[in-house]
Amino acid sequence: MGHLLSAKSELVPLIDRLNRHPVGLVDNAKLREILSLLFDAREAQVAAGFPLMEATLGELAEATGIPASELDGILESMANKGLVMDLPYAGETYYMLMPGLIGFFELTFMRRRTDLPVARVAELMTEYLRERAGDGSGQAKEFFGSPTPIVRAVVDEQQIPVTSRITPYEDAREIIRNASFRAVTMCYCRHKKEHLGQSCQKGAPVDGICMVLGEGARFLVRRGLAEEKTIDAMLETLDHARDLGLTHVTDNVREQPSFLCNCCRCCCELMAGVQHGYPDGLGKTPFIAEVDPEHCDYCGECLRACNAKCIGLGAGARQHANKDARQHAIEDARQHAVKGARRRTGDGERRRWAEVDAHICLGCGVCVPTCERGAITLKPRHGYRKPPARPVSLYARMLWEKGRLWPYLGAALKRHLRLPLLWRG
Repeated sequence: MGHLLSAKSELVPLIDRLNRHPVGLVDNAKLREILSLLFDAREAQVAAGFPLMEATLGELAEATGIPASELDGILESMANKGLVMDLPYAGETYYMLMPGLIGFFELTFMRRRTDLPVARVAELMTEYLRERAGDGSGQAKEFFGSPTPIVRAVVDEQQIPVTSRITPYEDAREIIRNASFRAVTMCYCRHKKEHLGQSCQKGAPVDGICMVLGEGARFLVRRGLAEEKTIDAMLETLDHARDLGLTHVTDNVREQPSFLCNCCRCCCELMAGVQHGYPDGLGKTPFIAEVDPEHCDYCGECLRACNAKCIGLGAGARQHANKDARQHAIEDARQHAVKGARRRTGDGERRRWAEVDAHICLGCGVCVPTCERGAITLKPRHGYRKPPARPVSLYARMLWEKGRLWPYLGAALKRHLRLPLLWRG
């Protein structure tokens, strides 16, 4: 357990450093308690002194004023906790400070831990992510409010129209096949919910359902936070996720994404953001779901399947219901009197149909196979925004939008335009 007190004087340098990432952490009492549990005082000092770029042990010793012999053990402890990432590269080991989100918040719950009061951390993280100030600001706005989202949904390629094609970066199977390294890990969101006494309503497991890729996956496997898998095993996990009705989510980049999460409507913090006022906080696929009112009988299966909760009773059906409510009431009463309490199946019942909120729909296709009448199809999305090519493009765009880019440019110039290792993909 950390030994850092939540006094402002001890935490401000750490919070200030964390807020230089593309996604920062909004300072409040809950955040300070979270950080005090995850970092001890020495770790907080090291984290606050981290350069914006990755750094060697010697460079960090110079930046923090801590002797390399002592610093080496601190960094090892921090890497095991998922607070920093160690990256072997060209015969040297570089260290990078993990952001809070997507970063050490998630890694905290990617293994079973006894060194933390995990139930309290789970409670704090959940409240912190949902809390809003009086002006509407909060961590959700920091994460989801950027014009360029940091993550995007991926369509189930089996559900797209036969007349459509998708590029490899929109195909979850190709994302897995093209990765240089693959592993599975615990689901942060469901593990966190588990410590709150809740479980997934879709029956999705906590262990081995979320996927990590590339250099980040190598780090997680080295530190016991993930388990390496073959391509075939990863594809089997993907199929299992689809059978459970989960939505695939990955980095909002076209090349070398670092993860592929399988998200539900009840546990996933990414879906919660979409559901609670940030419909553009998660990048959408090139498709959008549409319901054919002539074939829909409003059975409710698609409503229960949709992880973004963007399907409901059609507006036209509601207008019709309001207009004819009195007539239907009279008809129901007559049927009840003549035939008992038998369910009406006349014209009024057929006029109820589902409708997709086009502003919210992710275009993942989870709803399509649930409709036995074939009333739901995916259509091409107008105004689709292609993801940035690589991590460096994504992060630079987000930093620019938030007014945080200039310090990184200055750091890059000092390093002779060397980009952070992970930003290079």
